Amino acid sequence: MDFSKLDGLIPAVIQDATSNEVLMVGFMNDEALALTRDTGFATFFSRTRNKLWKKGETSGNTLTVQEILVDCDDDTVLLRVTRNGDGNVCHTGERTCFSRTLEADHQ
Repeated sequence: MDFSKLDGLIPAVIQDATSNEVLMVGFMNDEALALTRDTGFATFFSRTRNKLWKKGETSGNTLTVQEILVDCDDDTVLLRVTRNGDGNVCHTGERTCFSRTLEADHQ
């Protein structure tokens, strides 16, 4: 993986392995990716807290990784996951972080 473009991080797109719904986007450093591969649970690097965090470590809404796909430039991963707990992925309590529609500026 090429971790050189975003100061040692790569984007990780999280997709429900059953419904194909995009659930969230996080960032991983090399250690987060290694932990994700070793444990089978999605682990990210928090840019605001400057530390690793396992998704669902406090809420119980963990993500079990079914498959990791790599993009053509080796700088982004797609994690196909199974949702655990109550199934809500967003910190706001929503199922997905992509629950709002951005209206077009032009009319």
